Amino acid sequence: MEYLTTSQIAEKWNLSRRRVSKLCAEGRIEGAIMMGNIWFVPENARKPEDKRKREK
Repeated sequence: MEYLTTSQIAEKWNLSRRRVSKLCAEGRIEGAIMMGNIWFVPENARKPEDKRKREK
């Protein structure tokens, strides 16, 4: 399994690096692991839904 950094995932998902790190810390990205102080996310991970947005 290939892993990407938060910067690479942020670019792929059109989010900020900080937002991706926060999602990892909250356990909302399945398979994300922390090595040292860097999060690594599986390249095939799905972008979690944004709970801040509401359906009309």
